[in-house]
Amino acid sequence: MTDHPLADRRWLALVLLCLGELMIVLDTTIVNVALPSIKASLGFDETALAWVINAYMLTYGGFLLLGGRLGDLYGHRRLFLLGIGLFVVASLACGVSTTRSVLVIARAVQGIGGAVVTAVALSLIMDLFPQPADRAKAMGAYGFVCAGGGSIGAMLGGVLTSALSWHWVFLVNLPIGLLVIAWSWRLLPAVHTPPATRHLDMVGAVSITAALMLAVYAVVGGREAGWLSAQTLGFGAVAVLLFVAFLVNESRVKAPLVPLGLFRLRNLSTSSVVGVFWCASMFGWFFLSALYLQLVLGYNPMKVGMAFLPANILMAVFSLGLSAKLVMRFGIRKPLVAGLVLAVTGLLWFARAPVDGNFLVDILPPMLLLGLGGGIAFNPVLMAAMSEVGPNDSGLASGVVNTAFMLGGALGLAVLATLAAVATDHAHGLPREAALSAGYRVAFLVATAFAAIAAMVGGLLLRDTAPTQAH
Repeated sequence: MTDHPLADRRWLALVLLCLGELMIVLDTTIVNVALPSIKASLGFDETALAWVINAYMLTYGGFLLLGGRLGDLYGHRRLFLLGIGLFVVASLACGVSTTRSVLVIARAVQGIGGAVVTAVALSLIMDLFPQPADRAKAMGAYGFVCAGGGSIGAMLGGVLTSALSWHWVFLVNLPIGLLVIAWSWRLLPAVHTPPATRHLDMVGAVSITAALMLAVYAVVGGREAGWLSAQTLGFGAVAVLLFVAFLVNESRVKAPLVPLGLFRLRNLSTSSVVGVFWCASMFGWFFLSALYLQLVLGYNPMKVGMAFLPANILMAVFSLGLSAKLVMRFGIRKPLVAGLVLAVTGLLWFARAPVDGNFLVDILPPMLLLGLGGGIAFNPVLMAAMSEVGPNDSGLASGVVNTAFMLGGALGLAVLATLAAVATDHAHGLPREAALSAGYRVAFLVATAFAAIAAMVGGLLLRDTAPTQAH
């Protein structure tokens, strides 16, 4: 790719983009290990505590589509810088917060900035690496950041919480974000060809974001209010109506946020469905496994973080090299299914969740399987989503697939955390650790089912586009 204007610097630009995205992905899980400390410090109850995670993921998922559209309209580099700046400011607010409301609101603002960064980062990578072999390598690095960043966050969260305090799981973003902003001006391409119209579908953005937030609120609040209560059913009904309104709006508006014809692209639709179920299982697993290690097995935050280290290393090895080679040799579908099957095996192993679990028998093997599976599968998921999309739609397609990831994660976390809590409540007469373990077993089994559905959908429906034909 010697004729590209950034040929000599494109790999440095990739490092910069991955660093910015790593900061975003870290914040989906780095907080997990710090949750007990945040709960004690700010006085959260069990139900409200989940909103420290959900507030971030819901705005993240809700604004990915709009972020991708804005990048296509006004330039990917400009929106990348805007998103990073907003994320850094919100991280500072999180780090210095002393009340529950300030922390949750700042987390929601973090999600908006993170959504913009994620939506345009993938488009910038597609622009920088048009040739299949280089793109596969670049997507492998990006895939490791997206898939492995979660487990890195758990490890880093443990280190920072133990060595300093929970505030530093947010403050660590400041130096990273400022570094990314400083170098973005020099390394990221500023070339932008604006489309014929710059109309923004704000009705679509507001309706879909509100629908998703209300849906998760109904699920999270269902445990206390009751699944058939007026509150739960009411919020669920309003969410459905808003989603229908979004679809009607998209079919009629001149410049929709998401042209519905985009979903005729088989690989984009299939990879989005795969992303929903896979992330539903993985985000719930990250959240609950960290709590299982702390509350049942008695690990301190540092030990929890170190428990995730072997999976991080294995995921890095496969994401940063071997995954790209597998895609170039076998195409997209086979590595995707193989990785997901390994993840299913790891989740099923974790579903044993014994009260007296041993690290070498009950924790390390499933962690390695999940790291291996994630390292193999994430690159093919991203490449499948973008394989049938032209350059003019790359930001929107990136927004669609990343929305599927994050919304699947948010809903999965809400469902699995609620199931674990309900099962724990029904474990009458058992000691606290045994009751918690019983609840986690139920949640891990459902997470296993979600990952199995993702594997079946990918294996049956994904069109195996030849690597040499990728855009």
